[in-house]
Amino acid sequence: MDKYDNITTTLHPFTSQKFKFWSFVSMLLLVFVHGYNLSQRYLQPFTTVDEPLTINTYLQYFFANGIFRFRIPMLFIISGYLFAMADAKPYAARIKKRFRTLFVPYLLWSAIGLALTFLLELFPFGKNMVFTSHLMQIDETRMFLHQYKWSEILFRWIIYPVPYQLWFLRVLFVYNLIYPGLLWCITHKKIRWIYFTIVFLFWLSTIGLGFIEGEGLLFFSLGIFMQKTGFDIDHPNKFLQPKIWASVFIFFTAIKTWLAFKGLAIMGDGVFPVLLLMHKLVIFSGLITAWFGANALVKFCMNKNWFVQLSAFSFIIYGLHVPLLTYAIDPVFAWLQHVPNYRFITFILLPITIIAICILVGYLLRKLLPKAYGVLTGGRGF
Repeated sequence: MDKYDNITTTLHPFTSQKFKFWSFVSMLLLVFVHGYNLSQRYLQPFTTVDEPLTINTYLQYFFANGIFRFRIPMLFIISGYLFAMADAKPYAARIKKRFRTLFVPYLLWSAIGLALTFLLELFPFGKNMVFTSHLMQIDETRMFLHQYKWSEILFRWIIYPVPYQLWFLRVLFVYNLIYPGLLWCITHKKIRWIYFTIVFLFWLSTIGLGFIEGEGLLFFSLGIFMQKTGFDIDHPNKFLQPKIWASVFIFFTAIKTWLAFKGLAIMGDGVFPVLLLMHKLVIFSGLITAWFGANALVKFCMNKNWFVQLSAFSFIIYGLHVPLLTYAIDPVFAWLQHVPNYRFITFILLPITIIAICILVGYLLRKLLPKAYGVLTGGRGF
């Protein structure tokens, strides 16, 4: 194990900027993915669309279930890489810190989601927002938090949060807990490739086992692998040229999107494994394209003071945007339904509005209640 210590203990300044840039941009893209508003709103890799193919519907799926899908794997790679860099620190102290920065915010934001829902249900308009979102539906007859039993409220608080994006914090905390085992597998060559084969197949199948799910485990492990083996994350090798992978990224996202609308009629149920495999290729190619191919964009944005200041609120955007966004989609539809292309307009403008609200809330919290802001964000954003 000693030979893996201190391979990379500091980041190149530009690499550090890239980590910050993609952490923030991934949060922005997350809001747009959750703003997807076609009839089947819960997106899976193999989701098909049972409505007409138009420019508007095509573009929503193209972005929400294609172009933007590399964001969570990107965050897991960054998290694994940074956690592996801190191996000189005692494991127990690191886990204690991660409990404060991951699990405490997880519980607090989950409670805030429940509290917001409870308050909305006290008023007719808010109750209708909860009803139309189906976010609180627990069976065929119970659609509201007020109809839950205490055990069900506890379950929604700890296991299945109303702000459903919080699964990332929960899973990441679990990966931090089992990090010594992951590190052992990754740094022993006789075990490494067996481990990665299993994890890769786990990722490919999209199977989740409780608090362990394939996508996060593979990319968190890749982050550890890159840090411990001295993998050059600053310069692409001949197999990772971004121009080539950008073509793959765009081409397969376009084909996958078309198949989501037309595939069932052409291929029947055979379309689902095809969509799944294409989805995985889109994620992989998107990661390479974004990381190695967007350096000019990273430099431009990170040299803008306003962008750097806004990036400090990435965690507030992450924690607050759902359920606000989910509850707002149908009321915005009702308001804009007479406007041409109102669903695509909603897909663009509603996430931008929610992001602005989250940043404003974060700014006010940080200014007026800095201690509360620090607890809610795990000490981030100061």
